[in-house]
Order: sequence, then structure tokens, then C-alpha cells
Amino acid sequence: MTSAVPTVSAVVLTQGTRPDDLDRGIHSILAQAGVEVDIVVVGNGWAPTGLPDGVRALALPENLGIPAGRNRGAATATGEYLFFLDDDASIPSPSFLADAIARIRRDPGIGMLQPRVIDPSGATSPLRWVPRIRKGDPAEPGNVFSVWEGAIVMPRAVFVRTGGWAEPFFYAHEGIELAWRVWDQGLRTWYAGDLVAHHPAINPTRHSYYYRLNARNRVWLARRNLPVPFIPLYVASWTAIQLLRSARRPAGLRAWFGGWLEGWRESPGERRRIRWITVVRMTRAGRPPVV
Repeated sequence: MTSAVPTVSAVVLTQGTRPDDLDRGIHSILAQAGVEVDIVVVGNGWAPTGLPDGVRALALPENLGIPAGRNRGAATATGEYLFFLDDDASIPSPSFLADAIARIRRDPGIGMLQPRVIDPSGATSPLRWVPRIRKGDPAEPGNVFSVWEGAIVMPRAVFVRTGGWAEPFFYAHEGIELAWRVWDQGLRTWYAGDLVAHHPAINPTRHSYYYRLNARNRVWLARRNLPVPFIPLYVASWTAIQLLRSARRPAGLRAWFGGWLEGWRESPGERRRIRWITVVRMTRAGRPPVV
């Protein structure tokens, strides 16, 4: 049974370094109409202070990484739905959550939803925010096999069955694994191009660990989730893609291959292979888990 008014637990992850953005994001959730919202702000290595009335704070004594921080917030949730929002993101429409949940209720085959992401300053939005190989029109909706993790809506029961965000990853590619595990439940991950979230267009390579964790987590993603025959195919395809990209932008290639080796040498944590029927469904939907 679903309630007439959806209940949503919103998890906002922050290190406390962007107070103005954090405040904007929180107030964009508080402004939501047609839903009952419970907000928890997770301080990753920081104790959140100065929050609006009714917004809960969860202080983590150290930075556990993005996936683990989100998981700690989700563990306190009681709402029927979960909404994950980064601290530099916001949702401009007060009907965003109601519209997203209405979409999921009309089509219960949707297990997770990502909106279109736009830089509110008018800067060109990166194509990486559209989670498909053939980007096309960013406003066009459709099935996807990864997500930009900064604004995600999903039923809490679906999230629990996925096992949560991949904590060993720390940063990068946890949205691919979560999407695959949604598909493995016989559900779909949906890109809602007609719903909008705001986020500044910032280059991810600003992080010193970007190249290393990007490569390590590609290997771990395969080792944790794919049937054995697909593991070398997936890693080889992304290695080839990286080499082609590096022909134009060689910076970071040494760090990338350092992470690649780390991915094979170190344990990726829990292995939970997706089913062969899931591979078939993903292939029929246009994205076999090879690229």
C-alpha cells in the first residue's frame, strides 16, 4: 500500500565547505509541495550546524567517502521514497519530488530516477550528466544503465534490496553499480529529461584522486557485479576508451594505470553477480554490460 501523500526521506551529503550551496539545496527540498519530507544532512567528517528547524544532522567523525556517507544517511530514513542530493545541487521546481514520484507510481517498473541536470548560471552543461552513450537531446527521457548521483529519487525498498551504495569505491562510478543492481531486480533506471536539477558545471578532474579512483573503480565494478566472462571484456573496453581519450589529453594517464593495477590487486569488497537474465534485459534495452 502506498500513502496518498508520498513520504520522502532526503539525504544531503556535505563536508561543510559550501555553506551557501548547502543552504540553497536544503531550502529547495523544504519548498517541495505534495509530499511529506524528512531531511537528514550527513556531515562527512563534519558536524552540521545552523540547519533550518526540523532538519536533522548526522555527524560522521571522519570522511568515509561519498557512498558510505549516503548509506549512513539512508540508514536513518523512514520515508517510502529516498532522495539523494549533493550539497552543491538544488531542485528549482517545488513540484519536483511529487512529479518524480508520480512518474514512478504510474510506471512501477521504474526503480530509480535521475533528472536532467542544468547549470543555473547558463554555462554549458557537461554531456557526462546525460547517462547514455548516445547523448542526443538532453531533454529526451529513457532507460539508462548508470546515473549522475547528485540528485536521485527511488523507492526506499528498492534501495535496500540493492545493498546500498558501493562503500569501497569512496568516489566515482557508484552510480553505475546502483543502476545495475536496480536492473537486477527486474526494474529499470530512468532518465527523466523533463525534470530538472541544478548543479554547477565543475570539472571532476579538480580532485587529485580522480584518475586513480576512476580506473580502480572500473575494475572493481566489473569484479563485484559482472558474470566472469564479462569481467575482462568490460575492463578491456574501458581501457581502450581511456587510451583513445589520452591521445588527446595525456594528463593523468600514469595515475589512471596506477588505479587500474590497484583494482586488480586489492579486494573490491562484496561480490554480488548480476543474473544472466539481467544481462539479456540490459542488452535488449540497448546497453550490454561490456561498455
